[in-house]
Amino acid sequence: MIDVSRLPVSAPTRARIATLLGREPRGLEDVAVSGPAGEPMVIRVAPLVDDKPFPTLFWLVDEQLSYRIDQAEAGGLIRVFQQRVDADPGLQAGMDADHRAYIRLREQYMDATVRERLENLGFGDVLASKGIGGIGDFSRIRCLHTWYAAHLVVPNTIGAMLDEWWAAQP
Repeated sequence: MIDVSRLPVSAPTRARIATLLGREPRGLEDVAVSGPAGEPMVIRVAPLVDDKPFPTLFWLVDEQLSYRIDQAEAGGLIRVFQQRVDADPGLQAGMDADHRAYIRLREQYMDATVRERLENLGFGDVLASKGIGGIGDFSRIRCLHTWYAAHLVVPNTIGAMLDEWWAAQP
């Protein structure tokens, strides 16, 4: 169903992303995941936006997925998932590994100019400790949208839990 592709950010694509976000995209670098018809689902954002560190590498822009996740969060799913994680050392280890892999992936998208600018602004180490969604505490979930956006690019623990939860829904 999902085509993981690298669409160029053309003017029409940028305009569509702006419509999906309800605002102009800041720091947009690429479309990381698109749907079968080429519709942007996940965008990749620069690690430095307006001279501020931006730890959220992947941003979910798909309207239907965002709405489904909104409904799940409103129904308390983060709390339910967090309780499962808190009780399961395997899930805890998976989340920790997911955050560290995300940091390494974000590092791959930073060139020397970005690294130097972060350092000059006094943010040299900020991104090294921020995982999925900018989370510093690798045992917390905080936002299913950021986890699922990252999951669509590189599968992760919380994204897999959400997939399983959806599959079990009537």
